Amino acid sequence: MENKEEHLKQIDVLAIAKEMKKHKKQYLIALPVTFVLSCLLILCVPRYYTSTAKLAPEISSFSSSSLGDIASSFGFDIGGNSANGDAIFPELYPELIESNDFMVGMFDVKVKSKDGSINTTYYDYLANHHKYPWWMTGIQTVRKWFAEPDTTVVKSKKANPFLLTKQQDEIVKLMMDNIKCNIDKKNYVISISVEDQDPLICATLADTVQAKLQDFITDYRTKKAKKDLEYYKKLSSDAKSKYERIRQQYGSYSDANQDVVLESYRLKANDMENEMQLLYNTYTSLQAQVQQAQAKLLMQTPAFTTLQSASVPLKPAGPKRMLFVLGMTVLVFLIISIYSTRKIIFGEME
Repeated sequence: MENKEEHLKQIDVLAIAKEMKKHKKQYLIALPVTFVLSCLLILCVPRYYTSTAKLAPEISSFSSSSLGDIASSFGFDIGGNSANGDAIFPELYPELIESNDFMVGMFDVKVKSKDGSINTTYYDYLANHHKYPWWMTGIQTVRKWFAEPDTTVVKSKKANPFLLTKQQDEIVKLMMDNIKCNIDKKNYVISISVEDQDPLICATLADTVQAKLQDFITDYRTKKAKKDLEYYKKLSSDAKSKYERIRQQYGSYSDANQDVVLESYRLKANDMENEMQLLYNTYTSLQAQVQQAQAKLLMQTPAFTTLQSASVPLKPAGPKRMLFVLGMTVLVFLIISIYSTRKIIFGEME
């Protein structure tokens, strides 16, 4: 029984091979044509590079009693500290980077290509120097023919995130596709990846996005502390001016009435001395508040450890040209094989 089944399988394989051999001409025509067309097609797609930077919050102490406060000072909320809740959690950093405000802030970043032929802003680079496949260029040209004219009124050369022009909106969408931010929810490692057609511009953008994200988080975390510090500094400066003014008045009054023994003069001198002492106490108290505000500002300033710095990639990340050509060739081979042996394959299935 087993010999009969093996014999049937051999017959089936031989039948399939014979059927495929009958369509040898189709293979000889289709496979070389597919290979050539795949090569021509994939060669039109510009190569791109990827550069990645990784950051982590710098936490030196893991005491259970102060872990919530420490994590909060670095922009993280791990619970147990509702009084100092943070509105921007690490999970929101990708949305932050994809916002119009953040992307528009990248327009004026200076970029330079590796060969030195391009030296301009990132916006101008994407608008005038970014390469597209020929079919994408054709589609964009046709879309421009039928597109309605842009009626957005531009009052300033500086881009307005609230009111973007059509071209600016397209550039922002392209930037969103090129710049990605991922957060590891287990250890809150921040990964910033930038994709671009030039390796040097790719690394430059990754480093710039990293710096801008750090600056934004730092400004957000320290905004209130900075306002408090400025407020106490102003109060301290005003108190110091008042103290110095009354001190000069008291000194001048004492010098002018040093030999006077009238009680009214002595009482006025005592009143001025008491007022001077009160102003001095106020000034010293405000100085202590200034020092506390400086300490609070330092405590709430987030620190980051760079786990992986952005570097210029040596090899392109894509497209995988050999794999694409091989895949298309194998796909056509399978299609022809299934088509040529369909009667045998589907006949046996029935």
